[in-house]
Amino acid sequence: MINNNLSTKAYILERLRKTPGAFVSGTKMGEALGISRVAVWKAVKILESLGYPIEDNDKGYRLPDPEAGDFLYPWEFGEKEPMFRHWPSTDSTMNRAKELADRGVSGDTVITAETQTAGRGRHGKSWSSEKGGLFFTLIKRPQTAIAAYSWITLAVHVAAAKAISRVCGKQALLRWPNDIYINGKKIAGLLSELQGEGDMLAWITLGLGININNPCTAADSINCKKLAGHPVSRREALLAILDELEKLQPLKNKPQELCALWNQYAEGIGGPVAVVDPQDKASPYQKGHRKTTKKFEDKILGKGAFLGINPQGQGLVKTDAGVAAYIPGLASFVF
Repeated sequence: MINNNLSTKAYILERLRKTPGAFVSGTKMGEALGISRVAVWKAVKILESLGYPIEDNDKGYRLPDPEAGDFLYPWEFGEKEPMFRHWPSTDSTMNRAKELADRGVSGDTVITAETQTAGRGRHGKSWSSEKGGLFFTLIKRPQTAIAAYSWITLAVHVAAAKAISRVCGKQALLRWPNDIYINGKKIAGLLSELQGEGDMLAWITLGLGININNPCTAADSINCKKLAGHPVSRREALLAILDELEKLQPLKNKPQELCALWNQYAEGIGGPVAVVDPQDKASPYQKGHRKTTKKFEDKILGKGAFLGINPQGQGLVKTDAGVAAYIPGLASFVF
């Protein structure tokens, strides 16, 4: 029985993938969809032009390899298709998300791109966005006070780490305030921007850049492909993140529990940490130097043992003077 929630392209792909290598009649697909055989043919031709290796003959159409391609087009997500907006290339998915949020697009909209020409990290830093990586921004309208927005960033951070662990088969760890590491190497980063109306949150955009199959040239970075030993589906990785995020919704009004969950996945709890100013362009931290040098020592704002975070998302450091809480954006930790 046809799923009426699927678009024509989504339905065709679902049918062809369910019968790999076998031909499916265009007439029968048209009857199931309530459209003409010619309309099915036109949809197939569009899919072919976008890179889908669909074959056809007088028996119909087939997809010899159901896993061929690694696409992020909206129809790749089945019933979730209305949630997605896709760009082959854009400066930044965060910019497109802000435009859509300002225009009133619904919450849970997902903006994806194959490549970004000006991918952004925190504090004006760039994010390498080569083809094969997963670059997307999620728009949320959580109807919460601005002062309590940290729960959604913590939830997305945890969801991404759990999903990356699933698709890579390796444990991903959270590095405060916004990165994800595996085996001491960076695999993903999170960026958030928000807008308020009075004391309430109008919207928040959460951008994730994840090294999936894209090349990683930096010595301190790694991708899912290398960890898994084979190419990883970006579509499956994105669906895994959305799935994990949905599972965390019950913790929306339980900051203590969400905080405890974040700390379970945190890197370096109990170990030494140095606190630096992330906006200091002269800081050795900005240049990727993590060795203890005199120059580095001069830039340190504090030192101690990392204790994880509190429910407000602040990083906690135990010092000789007590426990210091640092606000995301005003401090970064060097482990």
